[in-house]
Amino acid sequence: MIQGISIGTMTMSLGPLLLVFVLGLVVTPSTLAQNDARYIKFLTQHYDANPTGRNDRYCDSMMRQRGLTSPCKDRNTFIHGNKDSIKAVCGENGNPYKNNLRISISEFQVTTCSHRGGSPRPPCWYRAFRGFRRIVIACENGLPVHFDESIIRPR
Repeated sequence: MIQGISIGTMTMSLGPLLLVFVLGLVVTPSTLAQNDARYIKFLTQHYDANPTGRNDRYCDSMMRQRGLTSPCKDRNTFIHGNKDSIKAVCGENGNPYKNNLRISISEFQVTTCSHRGGSPRPPCWYRAFRGFRRIVIACENGLPVHFDESIIRPR
Protein backbone atom coordinates (compact mmCIF):
# COMPACT_ATOMS: atom_id res chain seq x y z
CA MET A 1 0.00 0.00 0.00
CA ILE A 2 1.34 3.44 -0.99
CA GLN A 3 -0.05 6.29 1.15
CA GLY A 4 -3.52 4.77 1.43
CA ILE A 5 -3.77 3.54 -2.18
CA SER A 6 -3.47 -0.14 -2.82
CA ILE A 7 -1.48 -1.37 -5.82
CA GLY A 8 -4.64 -2.99 -7.24
CA THR A 9 -6.49 0.35 -7.18
CA MET A 10 -3.56 2.15 -8.78
CA THR A 11 -3.36 -0.45 -11.56
CA MET A 12 -7.09 -0.18 -12.22
CA SER A 13 -6.93 3.63 -12.44
CA LEU A 14 -3.97 3.51 -14.84
CA GLY A 15 -5.81 1.11 -17.17
CA PRO A 16 -8.11 3.68 -18.81
CA LEU A 17 -5.28 6.21 -19.04
CA LEU A 18 -3.04 3.66 -20.75
CA LEU A 19 -5.86 2.73 -23.13
CA VAL A 20 -6.35 6.38 -24.15
CA PHE A 21 -2.59 6.75 -24.71
CA VAL A 22 -2.38 3.61 -26.88
CA LEU A 23 -5.44 4.64 -28.91
CA GLY A 24 -3.85 8.04 -29.47
CA LEU A 25 -0.78 6.36 -30.92
CA VAL A 26 -2.92 4.28 -33.28
CA VAL A 27 -5.27 7.07 -34.40
CA THR A 28 -2.66 9.79 -34.93
CA PRO A 29 -0.67 8.09 -37.75
CA SER A 30 -3.84 7.29 -39.71
CA THR A 31 -5.05 10.89 -39.34
CA LEU A 32 -1.66 12.20 -40.46
CA ALA A 33 -1.65 9.82 -43.44
CA GLN A 34 -5.10 11.06 -44.44
CA ASN A 35 -3.93 14.70 -44.21
CA ASP A 36 -0.84 13.86 -46.26
CA ALA A 37 -3.04 12.20 -48.92
CA ARG A 38 -5.28 15.30 -49.10
CA TYR A 39 -2.20 17.56 -49.31
CA ILE A 40 -0.72 15.44 -52.11
CA LYS A 41 -4.06 15.60 -53.97
CA PHE A 42 -4.04 19.41 -53.52
CA LEU A 43 -0.52 19.59 -54.99
CA THR A 44 -1.46 17.32 -57.90
CA GLN A 45 -4.50 19.40 -58.78
CA HIS A 46 -3.24 22.92 -58.09
CA TYR A 47 0.56 23.20 -57.93
CA ASP A 48 3.04 23.69 -60.76
CA ALA A 49 6.34 25.20 -59.64
CA ASN A 50 7.82 26.13 -63.02
CA PRO A 51 5.18 26.43 -65.72
CA THR A 52 6.13 26.63 -69.36
CA GLY A 53 3.98 28.70 -71.69
CA ARG A 54 0.95 29.33 -69.46
CA ASN A 55 -1.18 29.46 -72.60
CA ASP A 56 -4.12 27.37 -73.86
CA ARG A 57 -1.79 24.49 -74.82
CA TYR A 58 -0.31 24.57 -71.31
CA CYS A 59 -3.81 24.16 -69.86
CA ASP A 60 -4.77 21.36 -72.28
CA SER A 61 -1.58 19.48 -71.42
CA MET A 62 -1.58 20.06 -67.64
CA MET A 63 -5.24 19.16 -67.20
CA ARG A 64 -4.61 15.89 -69.07
CA GLN A 65 -1.37 15.11 -67.19
CA ARG A 66 -2.97 15.74 -63.80
CA GLY A 67 -5.97 13.50 -64.55
CA LEU A 68 -8.56 16.28 -64.57
CA THR A 69 -10.21 15.41 -67.88
CA SER A 70 -12.47 12.42 -67.17
CA PRO A 71 -14.91 14.13 -67.27
CA CYS A 72 -13.58 17.51 -68.36
CA LYS A 73 -13.24 19.67 -65.24
CA ASP A 74 -14.90 23.07 -65.80
CA ARG A 75 -12.19 25.15 -64.13
CA ASN A 76 -8.91 24.56 -62.36
CA THR A 77 -6.23 26.91 -61.06
CA PHE A 78 -2.53 26.12 -60.94
CA ILE A 79 -0.46 28.02 -58.38
CA HIS A 80 3.15 28.75 -59.35
CA GLY A 81 6.03 29.29 -56.95
CA ASN A 82 7.25 27.16 -54.08
CA LYS A 83 5.37 24.80 -51.77
CA ASP A 84 6.56 26.50 -48.59
CA SER A 85 4.99 29.82 -49.65
CA ILE A 86 1.67 28.07 -50.28
CA LYS A 87 1.89 26.20 -46.96
CA ALA A 88 2.60 29.52 -45.23
CA VAL A 89 -0.94 30.67 -46.14
CA CYS A 90 -2.07 28.16 -43.50
CA GLY A 91 0.01 30.16 -41.00
CA GLU A 92 1.75 33.52 -41.03
CA ASN A 93 1.15 34.35 -44.74
CA GLY A 94 -2.63 33.96 -44.47
CA ASN A 95 -5.59 35.42 -42.67
CA PRO A 96 -8.84 33.77 -41.62
CA TYR A 97 -11.51 33.96 -44.29
CA LYS A 98 -15.14 32.88 -44.48
CA ASN A 99 -16.16 29.25 -43.78
CA ASN A 100 -12.89 28.25 -42.04
CA LEU A 101 -10.81 29.13 -45.10
CA ARG A 102 -7.57 31.13 -45.30
CA ILE A 103 -6.77 33.97 -47.70
CA SER A 104 -3.19 34.73 -48.65
CA ILE A 105 -1.69 38.04 -47.63
CA SER A 106 0.49 38.13 -50.73
CA GLU A 107 -0.37 37.40 -54.32
CA PHE A 108 0.69 34.28 -56.18
CA GLN A 109 1.34 33.81 -59.86
CA VAL A 110 -1.52 31.60 -61.08
CA THR A 111 -2.92 30.12 -64.27
CA THR A 112 -6.63 29.35 -64.35
CA CYS A 113 -7.72 26.85 -66.98
CA SER A 114 -11.34 27.18 -68.08
CA HIS A 115 -13.10 24.49 -70.14
CA ARG A 116 -14.12 25.95 -73.50
CA GLY A 117 -17.43 24.12 -73.46
CA GLY A 118 -18.79 21.36 -75.60
CA SER A 119 -18.78 17.79 -74.42
CA PRO A 120 -17.74 16.95 -70.85
CA ARG A 121 -15.95 13.91 -72.31
CA PRO A 122 -12.36 13.97 -73.62
CA PRO A 123 -10.75 15.41 -75.55
CA CYS A 124 -11.04 18.52 -73.38
CA TRP A 125 -9.95 21.96 -74.53
CA TYR A 126 -9.12 24.81 -72.18
CA ARG A 127 -8.53 28.55 -72.23
CA ALA A 128 -5.74 29.93 -70.05
CA PHE A 129 -6.09 33.01 -67.85
CA ARG A 130 -2.83 34.20 -66.28
CA GLY A 131 -2.29 36.62 -63.48
CA PHE A 132 -1.27 37.36 -59.92
CA ARG A 133 -3.94 36.65 -57.33
CA ARG A 134 -4.53 36.18 -53.63
CA ILE A 135 -5.52 32.58 -53.06
CA VAL A 136 -8.20 31.16 -50.76
CA ILE A 137 -7.54 27.67 -49.42
CA ALA A 138 -8.65 25.25 -46.72
CA CYS A 139 -5.97 23.92 -44.37
CA GLU A 140 -5.72 20.90 -42.08
CA ASN A 141 -2.85 20.51 -39.62
CA GLY A 142 -0.92 23.31 -41.33
CA LEU A 143 -1.25 21.85 -44.84
CA PRO A 144 -3.34 23.14 -47.74
CA VAL A 145 -5.96 20.54 -48.69
CA HIS A 146 -8.49 22.45 -50.83
CA PHE A 147 -8.27 25.35 -53.28
CA ASP A 148 -11.36 27.53 -53.09
CA GLU A 149 -10.69 30.56 -55.27
CA SER A 150 -8.27 33.25 -56.30
CA ILE A 151 -9.04 36.91 -55.80
CA ILE A 152 -7.77 39.92 -57.68
CA ARG A 153 -6.71 42.49 -55.11
CA PRO A 154 -8.39 45.87 -55.74
CA ARG A 155 -5.81 48.50 -56.59
